[in-house]
This record gives sequence, structure tokens and C-alpha cells, in this order.
Amino acid sequence: MSLISEWRDMAYSATANKGDLQRLWQDYFQKEKEIYAQLLADPDTEVKGTVEELAEKYGITLMYMTGFLDGINDSLKVANDIEAMEKDTEVSLGFDKEKLFRNMVDAKADWLYGLPEWDDIYSKEEQEELIKDQKKSHTFVREGRKVGRNEPCPCGSGKKYKNCCGRDA
Repeated sequence: MSLISEWRDMAYSATANKGDLQRLWQDYFQKEKEIYAQLLADPDTEVKGTVEELAEKYGITLMYMTGFLDGINDSLKVANDIEAMEKDTEVSLGFDKEKLFRNMVDAKADWLYGLPEWDDIYSKEEQEELIKDQKKSHTFVREGRKVGRNEPCPCGSGKKYKNCCGRDA
């Protein structure tokens, strides 16, 4: 089983005790915050190493490092092949600052995009603008006219919209 599969089985387990999962995520988020604080303190230095070496460097378990790599992967300048990743796989944490900030906002991870280390990278005004832009980028605009509740359902069932697809709307 690959590292990423092990991480996902552990972190997103449907059979695990909810309290245990909650404690796992609280602990993970604290460790994640500490790693990001270190990375953001020197954002232009590309950190490299094997998954195991980076876990040791940041004082976390191999599974937490795997979860961290999964989380940061979309923000990297060159993504790591996390699906094939093993403990001796060489990985890079060279991230795109703006992409990372936007992805943190998108994930609603205010404990990360609110880190004081961002203040040395972006001014408060720039941070607020990035937050506003990122949140605005997900605004849904309905195309066309709204289906009335007593009109035939657009799915073609022949039922009224309120008794079909509109039941949960």
C-alpha cells in the first residue's frame, strides 16, 4: 500500500472512532501550522529531501508528512508524484507564494493564511485583496432563468419541480 493510501485510510476512516479522528486532525493541524511557519520564514528557499528526511526535519511522523505533502502539492511550483510516493522518494517543497496563500483561503484554513509570517511576504492590504479575489472566484452565477416550483422538472421526469429535483433545493 502506498504512503498516500495509508494516510487517507487513517485520516478519512469511516470506521474510526470520531473522537480519535478529531484528536488526530487537531494534532495534525498544529504540526502543519508549525511547518508552514518555518517554510514562510524563508519562502524563497526550496526545501528538498526524502519524505522520511523531511518528517525527521520537522519532527513529525511519516504519515503526517505524507498528509502535509498531499495538502501542499497543489501549491508547489513542480508537483510531487504523491500517488507513487514512498518514504525514500525525493520530494520538493518549493511553493508558489500566491498560489499557496490562495489555496489556504480556498480551504478556509484561516489558521494558516492568518500566520504572522505572511506579513513579511504580503502587506495587510495585499492579503485582504488576495482573500477577496479568491473568495470572489468561487461566486456562482446562475445562467438562464430560475425554474418555478410548480413548473415541469427540467430533468424530464414529468413531475413538478417541487416534487422532483427541487425537493432538496
